[in-house]
Amino acid sequence: MFLRALLVFCLFSSGLAACGPALEWRSLPLPELGMQVSLPCKPDRVEHSVELAGQSVQVIMQGCGASGLTFAVACAVLAEPSMAGAALAHWRAAVLAAAQARDAKDSPFQPAGGLGLPQAVRTSAMGRLPGGGAMQMQAAWFARVQHGAVRACHAMVYGSELPAATADAFFEALVLR
Repeated sequence: MFLRALLVFCLFSSGLAACGPALEWRSLPLPELGMQVSLPCKPDRVEHSVELAGQSVQVIMQGCGASGLTFAVACAVLAEPSMAGAALAHWRAAVLAAAQARDAKDSPFQPAGGLGLPQAVRTSAMGRLPGGGAMQMQAAWFARVQHGAVRACHAMVYGSELPAATADAFFEALVLR
């Protein structure tokens, strides 16, 4: 339910900027998430309590929309660090199910400073927007240690058409602090 709410939030955010000009990337620090990202828009923030792999966690997400695309990053501190891999796998499965994703293709994803977990992946898939339209999406799940705590994180970009160069720019500019 929470992940569907996140998709709805992202869709609302993207609707606000869908008619904007070409993407103008800017580097933004997101201190609450312990990272720096490049986004073509100013992010909004939401926070929700959810369950990830049997743990109740507080997810902080920042996301925005520009040129018909939605960009989002989110992290949650895990109470049980040994469950990081399970939390990433659960999060991935929930997002793909909420997006009615098909043809999902994974590749390893480990930003500098990330934990080398097999569940840390970048996924490309086709899915459905909550309004019913087709979407192309790319998403990544990864974990990291920050201030002595393990955080599970997720980054995502999607839209009805998603240029590979745009997705690459988004993921390559993600820097853990």
